Amino acid sequence: MSDTPGSGSDPWLVVIDPQNIFASPDSAWGSPFFAEAMPRIRALADAFGDRVLVTRWMPTADRSTSWGEYFAEWPFADQPPTDPLFDLAPDAAGLSNRPTLDLPTFGKWGPEIEQIVGHGASIVLAGVSTDCCVISTALAAADAGAHVTVATDACAGSTAENHAAAITVMGLYPPQITLATTDEVLARA
Repeated sequence: MSDTPGSGSDPWLVVIDPQNIFASPDSAWGSPFFAEAMPRIRALADAFGDRVLVTRWMPTADRSTSWGEYFAEWPFADQPPTDPLFDLAPDAAGLSNRPTLDLPTFGKWGPEIEQIVGHGASIVLAGVSTDCCVISTALAAADAGAHVTVATDACAGSTAENHAAAITVMGLYPPQITLATTDEVLARA
């Protein structure tokens, strides 16, 4: 397996935002399904080895845009990037040997990831929240020409209904986006 950026031959795992703010049951944004998804995320990361990227959502967007209204609606999240809310959840430590990609956007696909994985690369998405940052990343990556697989049981939604709805929407985009379980992804690795 090659680890050359842009080689396109081996898929990359992109773990979306496994942070305290989305993992903790005490957080207003904590997914009740994060603890269930985390062992699957870990199994994927172990299988993907050096081809793992972990992202973090950071509240550093321009407040003069719609983000200002967003943070007015969610003031608990309007904290400096050094706040422990934005740290990786303890179970997510060590998923990747690369630095986290910290971005102030829901969707994490962009030049930062594409520079590492290559144009038109194959990626597997896992993480939280299925119905926000995962779906935003999947759609943008597909638009950019990436081959996207969503590891459905390695994603955690805000609710079971929202998770299912996001999976349904992403399932409408074949062949750019495909859906698979963790076991199916691991069987192909």
